[in-house]
Amino acid sequence: MKNLFLKLFSLTIVILVSVQVQAQEIALQMYSLRNEMKTDVKGTHALIPKMGINFIEGGGTYGMSQDEYKTFISGLGLSVVAVGADYKQLQENPQAVIDNAKAYGAKYATCFWIPHTSGKFSIKETQEAVELFNKAGKILKDAGITLCYHPHGYEFTPHGKGVLFDELLKNAKNYAFNMDVFWVQMGGGDPLAIMKKYPDKFPLLHLKDRAKGTPGSSDGKGDVETNVVLGTGDIDIKGLIKQAQKSGTKYLILEDESSRSVQQIPQSVAYIKKVMAEK
Repeated sequence: MKNLFLKLFSLTIVILVSVQVQAQEIALQMYSLRNEMKTDVKGTHALIPKMGINFIEGGGTYGMSQDEYKTFISGLGLSVVAVGADYKQLQENPQAVIDNAKAYGAKYATCFWIPHTSGKFSIKETQEAVELFNKAGKILKDAGITLCYHPHGYEFTPHGKGVLFDELLKNAKNYAFNMDVFWVQMGGGDPLAIMKKYPDKFPLLHLKDRAKGTPGSSDGKGDVETNVVLGTGDIDIKGLIKQAQKSGTKYLILEDESSRSVQQIPQSVAYIKKVMAEK
């Protein structure tokens, strides 16, 4: 009887660990399909579930009313899990971010850019952002929304014994991160090392691979055509997916800014699923 109990207990632990490790969902950043949306909004949306994706990061309505858009995507089996949070909006009207997120039932809102003069991002802008993100993040948190910041590479300017991005990470009390692994690597950072050092900071992750031989960039700009199918570039996407599983990252958000996104996204989805299934 005792042996049976121990076996059942062990099996329960294995199941719970397995469920925890496989908790990720694949989502799509809608910017990936911006070109196609210009000519066929509904037809382009209809491609997403065919690609094996049911969750999206967006928040816009593409000319429809919000209710019309919600009904439309619901009919396709799509759910918005994260919306955008403009920096100025966080300063002046964080409630608008909350309202937009809640309209879709989204639990995350991402700020994608900290205003600054190109090439001159400094500790001043960093400290101002930390203060704003903690202040607005508290307001969002109280409403059940997690504010995330999406780095773009310019945050890796040397500062002290590290880089400016360290300050954003160390001082994050009421906000988390939606790390774009492409831009972190473009800025000179090591996305996998960062995830390992701060495993609880990344509920969202932008997965985007970079063509081998692509030069870095410190201003958050680069050639979008260097976005390649996940697993074929120079970023350790496999390592990042495995670390995301360990860390409990909720959504692996696929983003492909290239002109080949429609062709590449299904291949990248297949790669994510393959890696996630590996023991």
